[in-house]
Amino acid sequence: MASDTDKRLRAVDASDQTSEERSDSAGADDSAVNSGERRTRRGIYLLPNLITTGALFAGFYAIVAGMNEHFVAASLAMFVAMALDTADGRVARWTRTESQFGAEYDSLSDMVAFGVAPALVAFSWGLSSLGKIGWVVTFVYMACAALRLARFNTKGENASFTGLASPSAAAIIACAILVWTDTGAVEPSRFAAAVMAAVTLISAFLMVSPFRYFSPKLFDFKSRVPFLTMVLVVFVFAVMLLDPPRVLLLMAIGYALSGPLQAGWKQYQKRRRLQRRAVSGQD
Repeated sequence: MASDTDKRLRAVDASDQTSEERSDSAGADDSAVNSGERRTRRGIYLLPNLITTGALFAGFYAIVAGMNEHFVAASLAMFVAMALDTADGRVARWTRTESQFGAEYDSLSDMVAFGVAPALVAFSWGLSSLGKIGWVVTFVYMACAALRLARFNTKGENASFTGLASPSAAAIIACAILVWTDTGAVEPSRFAAAVMAAVTLISAFLMVSPFRYFSPKLFDFKSRVPFLTMVLVVFVFAVMLLDPPRVLLLMAIGYALSGPLQAGWKQYQKRRRLQRRAVSGQD
């Protein structure tokens, strides 16, 4: 009996020891997996961040070109930055490589390409002739672009934007410079510089305004569309080829005005509803 009891106790001890070894090995495996995940998370996705770097370089090139009075090249570089800024987000979503690092890096790239670059290009183009007014206007634009990006980062809007997007504001300045260059004038007059200052200031205030704007992120290029949509796209391209700078400027101004016009239309409808209720209440 004693020997049988000793055997049973030894078997229990052995099983306990085995279970402890298994738990230790499982814990070691879990720690190895966790450490592997940490190592993976420390890395960054190459493709979307590479495209963001291209947008950052385009914005930097626009600044350098503007300082050297190559305003056409500076304006085109800002359009390249816009195209790359659109591409990096879509590539990240399509390849499922979205990350917090990529979002922060994209925001810093936008600040250079659509905040600093348009302000310095506009200043080098002609706002410098206005003296203190010129650099105050460009600083206000740059500060409003930073505030706009900070608000977007905290809200994370997708369906619509609050305030004019910084690439759209930069497009207005770039298109205005391209239209002026297309006229063949050597240097902008004081009147042209004053008009550009007003345009820059209005664009800055629209960026930090409470107006709602349609988000291009809602476009789904993978879904089917009616045949008439393709005909409309071809027509738009044909019109753009007639005079790209002026057509792009009109499109950029139209988009910038869509926010205030939409807000005004909603306010008008609200007043009409209140008037109808007041009339129905009197009846």
